[in-house]
Amino acid sequence: MTERNQTVVSDFLLLGLPIKPEQWNLFYVLFLAMYVTTILGNLLVIVLIRLDSHLHTPMYLFLSNLSFSDLCFSSVTMPKLLQNMQSQVPSVPYAGCLTQMYFFLFFGDLESFLLVAMAYDRYVAICFPLHYTTIMSPKLCLSLVVLSWVLTMFHAMLHTLLMARLWFCADNTIPHFFCDMSALLKLACSDTRVNELVIFIMGGLILVLPFLLIIMSYARIVSSILKVPSARGIRKAFSTCGSHLFVVSLFYGTVIGLYLCPSTNNSTVKETVMAMMYTVVTPMLNPFIYSLRNRDMKGALGRVF
Repeated sequence: MTERNQTVVSDFLLLGLPIKPEQWNLFYVLFLAMYVTTILGNLLVIVLIRLDSHLHTPMYLFLSNLSFSDLCFSSVTMPKLLQNMQSQVPSVPYAGCLTQMYFFLFFGDLESFLLVAMAYDRYVAICFPLHYTTIMSPKLCLSLVVLSWVLTMFHAMLHTLLMARLWFCADNTIPHFFCDMSALLKLACSDTRVNELVIFIMGGLILVLPFLLIIMSYARIVSSILKVPSARGIRKAFSTCGSHLFVVSLFYGTVIGLYLCPSTNNSTVKETVMAMMYTVVTPMLNPFIYSLRNRDMKGALGRVF
C-alpha cells in the first residue's frame, strides 16, 4: 500500500451544495428562512396539542410525534449546512459524521412509521367511525408510537455499526451537504457488499412496505367516501387526501429513488436536489399540510391565544 492509502481518514470534507460562490448569501438566507419556518411550525403544533385538551386524541398523538420528528430531522442537517456555507473549511470529524448519520436515519425512519400510523388512524376513522374509539384505543396508539421509536432506534444503529466497521483510507471528500450513507459507502476502501445488501433488504421493509400500506389506506378511504355521494364531502376528502398523498409521495419517492433505485446517470446536483426535498422541504410542509390547515388546530390556536 502507498503512504496515501495507509493514512486512515479522521475527518471528512463536506462539499455542500453545488452553487456558485456569488449565490451563497442568497441561498443562505433562503435555507435559514426555511429552517426557521420548520422549527416554528412544528413547535407550534406540539405546543397547541400539549395545551389544548380537545386535541388529546389518537390522531394528534401521532401528529405531535411527527412534528417532533420533523423538527429533529431537519435539525440533524440544516444547522451544519448553514454553518458550512459560512465556513472556509467545511469539515466534520469521523465520529461526528457517524453520529449525524445515525440521527438522520433515526428520525427519517421514525417519520416513515408515523406516517403509516396516521394513515391507519384516518382509515379507521372514516371507514369504521362507529368502532373508532374501540379500535384506536389509547393502549394501541401508545403501542404504535413506542414500537415506531424502538424499531427506528435499532434500524439506525444497525446501519451505523455496519458503517463503523468500514475503512476510509483514501478520499475524504463527501460531495453532499451532510454525511449521507450512500456517499460514505462510495468512499470506503473495504468491501461494502454487506452494507448494500442490508440497505436493500431493510429499505424494502422500512420504506417500500410503509409506502404501500399508506397508499392502500388512502385508496380504501377514497372508495368509502365515494359510496356516500356528497359533492362537498367528496371535494373536501379529495382536497385532504390529495395534499397528504403529495407530501407522502415527495418523501417516499425521493428516498426510494436515492437509496433503493440508484442510477449511474444521477448527477451530484440531481442527488442533492432530491435530498433537499425530503430533508428540508417535507419537514417544513408537514405541519401546514397535516395540522395547521384543519379546523381543530385553528380552534385550538384561537383558544390558546
